Amino acid sequence: MIIQYHTAMYFMLFLLSALVALVQGDGSWETCADIVPVQRRGAWISLKSFGGVGDGTTLNTAAFARAIARIERRKARGGMLLYVPPGVYLTGPFDLTSHMTLYLARGAVIKATQDTWNWPLIDPLPSYGRGRELPGGRYMSLLHGNGLEDVVITGSNGTIDGQGEVWWNMWRQRSLPFTRPHLVELMYSSDVLISNIVFKNSPFWNIHPVYSSNVVVKAVTILAPYDSPNTDGVDPDSSSNVCIEDSYISTGDDMVAVKSGWDEYGISFGRPSSGITVRRVTGSNPFAGFAIGSETSGGVENVLVENLNLFKTGIGIHIKTNAGRGGYIRNVTISDVNIYGSRKGLVISGNVGDHPDENFNPNALPVVDGLTVKNVWGVDVLQPGLIRGINGSPFTRICLSNVKLNLAAGKDTQPWSCQDVSGGALEVQPSPCTELTTTSDTGFCTSSF
Repeated sequence: MIIQYHTAMYFMLFLLSALVALVQGDGSWETCADIVPVQRRGAWISLKSFGGVGDGTTLNTAAFARAIARIERRKARGGMLLYVPPGVYLTGPFDLTSHMTLYLARGAVIKATQDTWNWPLIDPLPSYGRGRELPGGRYMSLLHGNGLEDVVITGSNGTIDGQGEVWWNMWRQRSLPFTRPHLVELMYSSDVLISNIVFKNSPFWNIHPVYSSNVVVKAVTILAPYDSPNTDGVDPDSSSNVCIEDSYISTGDDMVAVKSGWDEYGISFGRPSSGITVRRVTGSNPFAGFAIGSETSGGVENVLVENLNLFKTGIGIHIKTNAGRGGYIRNVTISDVNIYGSRKGLVISGNVGDHPDENFNPNALPVVDGLTVKNVWGVDVLQPGLIRGINGSPFTRICLSNVKLNLAAGKDTQPWSCQDVSGGALEVQPSPCTELTTTSDTGFCTSSF
């Protein structure tokens, strides 16, 4: 009952803040979702017409495959909608296709089979060189696409349930043979819209657009237990023009984490993440509300994050990289963030994350430059945070402005911890570290407002 009460309270706070944040000065709603236009399909089919049975026990992998094959063959003008009626549809992984909408009716549940032995394997991502958890291949995502365009996953708040506990237990017991599957992964794809769906209990990351462009994730709910391992919400990876808006994410790992490849493989592949917008997202988890990294070897730039409401996070905002990553993190603006209970408010660190193998180059030092964090308010924060660059590659032009982090009751004032960093700090509480207050020229900081 207490948990339900706090969840309801947080959600009411989110709704209130979202209503305020939605409206601009001219009364319009600020949005980035128009990068992917809403499609009206020329035809539709029902999963039941292809043998779909929503009884929760019949395996529907072949029914999904038949229905999607029909969409590919028919090539209807404007594409085709696959309707999933109310019911619980057990299935293994399946591939999507271009010019399709997967529409889940209210009460429709796509539920992953727990038969891990027959789960198909696919090649590792070239920018990672191996599975993220283990050498070799990786398990295919439940919903998968490669080289697609014009793909919509939506509905009337139907559910995609990964039944991840069997995978989490294998991870805990160290019995995983390969890297766990995501719920949704779209590779080399464009014009993707994911909206009005509940994602729950992903085995690994929930939504993973990789090597993709023009991707919108909006009005989704992403849920997993607080202790579920690596159940990131949305992870744009080596992708451009990505919009994440108006969503609730409560999982066991970062709510949103922007990535771009891992060490020497990401450096060689060389595809950055750029043009990322995250707006009006709320949630909780034991790790970060918003993160960049730590896999940033292809580079991350031109990121705008605003109007976040974070509850019971390990770290409110976490920018993370490491020696050996190479790449860069630059031109990032994070503003209007409310933090309700956190171990640390802000961490920008050059000593986070592991390496894929022993072949990484420890002299491949990342460049971190031009990060602005402004209008951040926190309460019940245990420590304000730390900013630690890398010896030989200090973090530069780090700007903190109007950052007020109120420490938890009964806690002594904790200092910021900084090293190998330069920048500016304006109206920061607790008082910022001297590395950010001794800069003679703070014009780069004030000019960003």
